[in-house]
Amino acid sequence: MAISNMNLFDLFFVLQLLLSAVCVLVICYRYHRLKSMKKCSLGLVQWPIVGVLPAIIANMHRLLDGVTFLLATSQLNFQCRFWLASFRFFVTCDPANVRHIFTSNFDNYPKGDVFADMFDVLGGGIFNSDGERWRRQRNKAQMLMTTPRFRAFVARSSLDKVEKGLLPFLAHVADGKDGENTTTCDLQDVFTRWSLDATCQLVFGVDPGCLDVGLPEVPFARAMDDVLRTIFLRHTMPVSCWKAMRWLGIGHEKRNAAARRTVDSFVASAIAKHRSAAAANAADYDDGKSDLMSSFLCDDEVAGSADADVYIRDMAMNLLVAGRDTTSSALSWFFYLLSTNPRVEQKLLQELAPIAARKPQPQHGRLFPGNGNGGMVTFDASEVRNLLYLHAALCESMRLYPPVPLEHKAAVAGDVLPSGHEVKAGDKVLVFYYSMGRMKRVWGKDCREFRPERWITEDGKLRYVPSNKFVAFNSGPRTCLGKEMALVQMKVTAAAMAWNFAVEVVPGHVVEPRLSVILHMKNGLLVRVKRRDQTTVMVNS
Repeated sequence: MAISNMNLFDLFFVLQLLLSAVCVLVICYRYHRLKSMKKCSLGLVQWPIVGVLPAIIANMHRLLDGVTFLLATSQLNFQCRFWLASFRFFVTCDPANVRHIFTSNFDNYPKGDVFADMFDVLGGGIFNSDGERWRRQRNKAQMLMTTPRFRAFVARSSLDKVEKGLLPFLAHVADGKDGENTTTCDLQDVFTRWSLDATCQLVFGVDPGCLDVGLPEVPFARAMDDVLRTIFLRHTMPVSCWKAMRWLGIGHEKRNAAARRTVDSFVASAIAKHRSAAAANAADYDDGKSDLMSSFLCDDEVAGSADADVYIRDMAMNLLVAGRDTTSSALSWFFYLLSTNPRVEQKLLQELAPIAARKPQPQHGRLFPGNGNGGMVTFDASEVRNLLYLHAALCESMRLYPPVPLEHKAAVAGDVLPSGHEVKAGDKVLVFYYSMGRMKRVWGKDCREFRPERWITEDGKLRYVPSNKFVAFNSGPRTCLGKEMALVQMKVTAAAMAWNFAVEVVPGHVVEPRLSVILHMKNGLLVRVKRRDQTTVMVNS
């Protein structure tokens, strides 16, 4: 009887197993049938009612790499929609489409009202504006930022911040901070503090001292991180959803509201101090001042307008975001790549060595006391501006890790793109800069390698790459006005830091992108910092 019961049980178990297997096969068959019938060109399933929302949610933790994979398997473009909310968007990293959207048919793809709502922290500034308002702001900013006086101010203040801020702090870390036997720091945090100090110097003419040895708490920096994360998340959901969350004050929108108050308070305080200084010394306020805020306040057209306070606030906010976040992101990824590619680091040091060899002895004002190596060397903007390998390495870093990983546009009228895709009026267009740098069809089979040589021709000159292919500084009429300023800052900083210090990522530290409209690192960049033996560098060079 026991054996009979056991056989009956086994038979029941086998039947149950077979039935489960049949069910799984039926489900898989129906899924693949639905997938083949209703998928986008990349393989995203267009589910009834909810569209592609499940795929977005499932891949939120790795959205940039997920989209990159999908673009690579869909000939650089795909269209998706969220039917319930009439949410349609077109995603691309196709250089031909970028040229069309950003240049050839520029007026049909403005930022749009939705973009301005998403980036509400920027107000009516140059990044949010379209049409004639944008043209007026761009012309004004271009006029101020391209003057010889301001360019000289950028070069001077960048070197000053390296000498008095960055190098002393790194020396403090390398020599063991606060009496502790440690040589580690979060380099991304260091660069974020450095860039906020440097940007405030350029915009307001003041240094808030964020990179002081004690690393003071900077509420503005933390608040901006919260704001930028919220803006990124707004890109991933229907407008009605995040607007409802903002109205109800829940989720990430609740945190964003608090962060906005901190950001607005910081900017308002800086402007108020500038105005007080201008009022107290009205006769010669502009004498010797080269920062942008002084230029705005002394400009009759700006200062005399009805909305002067709002205009100046919005312009200052736009410049702060552009300066603080993009430059710090670029430098963080650059030193991450440099520390993990010794060959590139050695070639960069070889390029710097002849300039360093011509430097005066340590008693010169631009050398700092060192331990055994005679001091720390800095490089003027004029000395590094035309260094070929340094420029190539920075461009290569921004190709793989562009500070702004994606751009948002909206189609005014229906259009057919060079790829053959049709875009309807009102469709949102997302251009993934991050993905473009990882496309074999765009950059070749070695597209994921950090190889500065791709920027150098066989006869040793800088290779021309069109801006619709290298989009780190945008493309077309909206090409970044601060491109040259940013490159000067990065070159002066990267050269001095690479020459004086060796940086090594702490073993086991995970480096990956954070979900944000600025490509920061999710876990920071934890590194060991050591003084470099410059004598050895000279010999090897």
